Amino acid sequence: MANRTEVFVSEQVVVLCTCVLSFLGSSLIIITYIIWSDLRTTPRKLLAYLSVTDLLSAVSYAYGVWRAFLTDSVDCVVQGAISTFANTSSFFWTVAIAVYLYVFIVRSSQRVADSLVTLFHLVSWCVPLIITVTAVSLQKIGYDASEVSVGWCWVKIHAKDHVLWMLLTGKIWEFLAYLTLPVLYILIKRHIHRAHAALSEYRPILANGPQSNSFTSMADMKLTLIPIIFIFLRIWSTVRFLLLLTDSPVRQHPVLVTLHGIGNTSQGAANCIMFVLFTQPIRTRLFSALCCCCSRSRAEEQRGS
Repeated sequence: MANRTEVFVSEQVVVLCTCVLSFLGSSLIIITYIIWSDLRTTPRKLLAYLSVTDLLSAVSYAYGVWRAFLTDSVDCVVQGAISTFANTSSFFWTVAIAVYLYVFIVRSSQRVADSLVTLFHLVSWCVPLIITVTAVSLQKIGYDASEVSVGWCWVKIHAKDHVLWMLLTGKIWEFLAYLTLPVLYILIKRHIHRAHAALSEYRPILANGPQSNSFTSMADMKLTLIPIIFIFLRIWSTVRFLLLLTDSPVRQHPVLVTLHGIGNTSQGAANCIMFVLFTQPIRTRLFSALCCCCSRSRAEEQRGS
C-alpha cells in the first residue's frame, strides 16, 4: 500500500508560506489578547489557547516540510509528536469554543459556560498528550512516506495498525469536529435569528440602529464561516486519508497534496482574519497602533535630519 508520495519544491514553498502566515496570525491573536486586558473575554481566552496549538502546528509542520523526511530519525519522531499533539489539541479547542458559545448564547447561562473552561483544559491538553505519549512509547510515530502528509512525519506507514493510529492521533477527532461544529453553529445562528426577530418591533426606537445591524450581520457571517472554513481547510487531508484506505493513486496527485498542505497549515491565519482583522474593536486598535508607530518613526527621522 505504501508508495512514497513525492513532495515537489514548489509544494514545499507554498506550504512553508502558509506556515509562516499561520505563525504570524496565531502570534497576533495571542499578542492582542495579552496587551489589551479590556478585551480578555472568555471566548477570546479560549481563542488564545487555540492559537497556541495552531502556532505549535505551524512551527512543527514548517520544520517537517522543510526537511521533507525520507526515513525515520529522531527529529522526525519529535516533529511528528509535536504536530500530533498540537493538531489534536487544536480540534478539541475548536469544538470547545463552539460548545462554550452554545451554552452561553443558546442556554443563556454564562455561569455554566464559564464552569466548563476547566473541563476544556483537561480534555484539550490531557487527551492529546496521553494519545501522543502513548503513540511515541509504542513507536507508532515516524516516517509516513508523505502518504497522508506533505513531507512531515506522522504515523509510521509501515506499522501494521497504522490506520488505527491515524484515527486515534487525529482523524477520528477530525470526523467528530465535522459533525459537531456545523450542528452547534447552526443552533447558535437559529437562536440569534429568533431573538433578533422577536426584537424587530423595537428596532425603530433603538439607538445606533444601522451600526447595530452591521455588527449583527458581521456576527452572523462569522457564525456561518467558522464551520465552513474549518471543513474546507481540513477536508483535503481527510480525502487523502480515505484514498489511502482504498489504495488509490489519486492521493499522490500534486494538486491534492498541495491543497492538503495549505489546509493543514492555514488554521492560524484563518482565525486571525476572522477574529482580528474582521473584528472592529481589535482592527481599530491595531490600525491606531500602526499609525502611532509610523508617526513616531517619522518624527525621529525628522529630528535626526
